[in-house]
Parts: sequence; C-alpha cells; structure tokens
Amino acid sequence: MEVNECCTLDGSVDFRGRPARRAGTGGWLAGSLILVNQGLATLAFFGVGVNLVIFLTRVLHQNNAAAANNVSKWTGTVYLFSLIGAFLSDSYWGRYKTCAVFQIIFVTGLVMLSLTSYLFLLEPSGCGNEHASCEPHSGPKVAVFYLSVYLVALGNGGYQPNIATFGADQFDEHHPTEAHSKVSFFSYFYLFLNLGSLFSNTFLVYLEDDGSWALGFWVSAASALAAVALFFSGTRRYRRFCPNGNPLSRVCQVIVAAARNWDIDTRSSSKELYEAGSKEPADNGSRKLLHTEGFGFLDKAAIFERDPWRLCTVTQVEEVKCVLRLIPIWLCTIIYSVVFTQMASLFVEQGAAMATSVASFHIPPASMSAFDILSVAAFIFLYRRLLHPGSMSIMWQIPQYVLIGASEVFMYVGQLEFFNSQTPDGLKSFGSALCMLSISLGNYVSSILVTVVTSITGRGGRRPGWIPDDLNRGHLDRFYFLLAGLTAADLVLYIICARWYKGIKLEGKGVEAGDEIAGGGDSFPAGNSVV
Repeated sequence: MEVNECCTLDGSVDFRGRPARRAGTGGWLAGSLILVNQGLATLAFFGVGVNLVIFLTRVLHQNNAAAANNVSKWTGTVYLFSLIGAFLSDSYWGRYKTCAVFQIIFVTGLVMLSLTSYLFLLEPSGCGNEHASCEPHSGPKVAVFYLSVYLVALGNGGYQPNIATFGADQFDEHHPTEAHSKVSFFSYFYLFLNLGSLFSNTFLVYLEDDGSWALGFWVSAASALAAVALFFSGTRRYRRFCPNGNPLSRVCQVIVAAARNWDIDTRSSSKELYEAGSKEPADNGSRKLLHTEGFGFLDKAAIFERDPWRLCTVTQVEEVKCVLRLIPIWLCTIIYSVVFTQMASLFVEQGAAMATSVASFHIPPASMSAFDILSVAAFIFLYRRLLHPGSMSIMWQIPQYVLIGASEVFMYVGQLEFFNSQTPDGLKSFGSALCMLSISLGNYVSSILVTVVTSITGRGGRRPGWIPDDLNRGHLDRFYFLLAGLTAADLVLYIICARWYKGIKLEGKGVEAGDEIAGGGDSFPAGNSVV
C-alpha cells in the first residue's frame, strides 16, 4: 500500500468507528488541541499541588514532617491512580473516553476544593498567609477537604497516562512525515506541561502565598474547565484505537498455559510455536510480536495444544516477556522520583525557613520551582549583599532547582518515549502508566524515608533530628546527601539492567512473522542496550 493513500495505515479509526482518513483526522491540528489541553490541565493541577505543603502547615496546622509526608502520599496516589486509567483505557473504554471521564472528575474535585476552602477552611477571612494563621478546623471540614483533593488526584491520575499516548495516536507511524512528528510530539508535550506548570508556580503561587487560596483554587478550576471544553471541541478530529480487551486475562492465560505445559520440551525451532508462521493479525487486532530468546519457560505456553488455557499465541507470550524485561529498568527510575518529589515538599518547606525577601520583594517559597521549569544553563551569581547575618537568601536554592530541571528533561522525556516504544500495541497506556507509577512509588518511598529518618535522627523526640519543625536546628544537608548516595547506587544498578535489556521485536509492515527484520522502524534488534 502507498503511504499517501487516503486512510491511515496504523489501524486507527474516526469518531464513528470507520477507518481514519488522513486528510480529515489526526495530525498537528488534533495534536495541538491535546497539547494546549495538557498545558491548561497542568496549570490547574500544579495550582493545587505545588503549594499544598504550605496550605497544610498554614491552614490545617500540620508540622513540617507531617505535611511533607501527606504531600508525598497525595502525589504518590495521583500517579497510582494512573494504573486505573491505563487499565480502563487499554481494556474497555479506549483513550478518548478515559481522558474525557477522568477530566470531568478532575474538574469536580477542583470545584469542591474551591468551595470547601472558601466556605469552611479560610476562617477568619484573609488567613493562611505568612502572618495570619487560620482557626482550627473540625474533623468533617478536614474530611471534605481531603475528599476534594483526592478527587483531584483521581481525575488527574487517570487522565495523565492516556493523554500523552492519545496525542501520539494522532500520528501514523507508517507514514514517513507523521512518524517523525510522532517522535517530536513527546518533546512538545513535555514543553506544554512545563509551560502550564510555570504559570502555576509564579502567578498562582503568589496569590496563594498571600492568602488568596480560594481565588487560586478557582483559577485552577476554571483552567481545568477550559481544558475539558477544548478537548471535546476536537472530538470529530481525533483518531482513535479500539480497546484491546483485558490484558490481565491474557497474562494469566500465558502463566497458566506455561505451568500446565511445564514438562514439554521447548528446544524445537521457534517457527513451530503457535502463530509464529501465521499471516493473520494478533487476536486483539494489534500488530504481532516476533519470538525472542529469553524467559524460555514462557514459550511452553505457545506449544500447540487444543485447550485454550494450555495454548497461547507467540504475541501473548511476548507481551508478558516485554513487561518482565521492563520491570528492572522501571525499578531503577523510582529512586530518581524520590529526589524529584522533594521539590513539592521539603524544598518548599526549606524555602519557607529562609529569608524570602530579595530587594524588598517577597518570593513565595513554592514559586522557586519555576527555576526547575526554566532549567537555565548557568548558576546565577550570588552577591554578598543578598546574604543577611544569621540567614541565607532564598536565591541559594536556584542551583538545586536548575539541576533537577536539567536532569528532568533527560529522565522523564526519555522515560516516556522509552516505555511508549517498548510496550506492545495492546499495552500502550500501561507503558505510560509505568512512568506515572515510578513517580507514585517514588513519593511513597520518600514518605517512608522521611518518617524513618525523622524517627531515627530524632530519637523519639529527644533530639531535633534532621527534619524538625525549626529547620535551622536540623540537618537537611545530611538528608540530601543520603538521597545522593541512594541515587548513585541506583545509577550503578540501572547500568547493569540496561546492558541486560533486550528491545521489543514487532512484526513490521510487509514482513512475515519469523523473518529477520533489518533496519525496520517498528523493530528493535535483540540485544539493544538503552545506555
């Protein structure tokens, strides 16, 4: 088939379920709607998340360690919910419906948060800034607050792993021009994510730090509502892929079949395995995966038997192998997320304990993450006049934000591209969810780490410890050195796993199953390293 024919070649369909026409669907018009949608949704999310630790300390009167842990748990839950979104998308709803449903939940949570803050939590009026504390709150009021922020977590978590993949779906990887655009899309996606975050970390943070919490939350809700409206405006333009059925049942079928066939010899040629020589597409309509070496015990599931729970296709077996090979690489990304999550918790609390005025201008502590977004290439020269006796200028935080931002580009953009390319067609949202899940577990590990460090170094409250309420009496530097050591060990483990990793092998267009693929854009030669 010619690449310039009227319909796409990747199996995508339009909103009516018909084969997608290249001229009237997808492309950068649909992709641009999704990019702006992502920017607005990110603005809304970080309007809550980036300053949440300050809200918990000033409005709900939590101490530093408790607030940092609660933010880490909340952020971790956001990305844990990404598994729910990915599962529903890949199995039943498809990416369009999943994005739509979870964005509506997201807006609902933001409206509840805005109303709760305005009506119940910000009492007396104007409280919650650096100088005026709010009154203590009853249990039901705090419960409604947590319900609203966890609705925000559910909505954003279910939406995030699908929107990036849905945007990539708008480009046909079998078309030379669109294939190049598909690769570029992920970089632009991360750019718009950071642009939305930049507005939150400057304008909204300034409003909230000054005590205008309800106004800041209402701006977030309005931005999320605009994002939903923009998303629905492109309904007729979007290209979609049909859901592929429950991946858990396919995985379980492989495990059961391999276990039942444990005594069968697998030393025969791979061409004798079921599906290896077939010209038919995979059962779920996705591209077939070619047989690879390794995890040979799983190949027993593809040795011909009549019982469906004793026989699986090579593609099913290779889906399980892909997941197993990705797990060690994925595990190595968790420690990085432990470091990354400190920007929304301990970094902010650290900033609040420092001199926040520069040349008579007050800098909200949470706004310092703007330097992470800008990721400048050189450190700003700090003049001695910025330092005051007994305190350090908040400008000393610029290097840590800049370095985190520089590493973030290589880590999260590369991670998103890698997991998207290395997962089978039926598990694309799951690949994006793995990225979110590593951040989730990073937040939970961070929470555990802070709790353990606080308990050990504080010795049951007899000593200030590394992270006390008065950070000037603590040792955040030692905690950061601990993170640096864990990250260095994680890097060594990652290099070992990366050298072991073998890339996915997809059956390319016009290539028969079992044939050797050379130079195809849809395949990754066995033994490819990700280092």
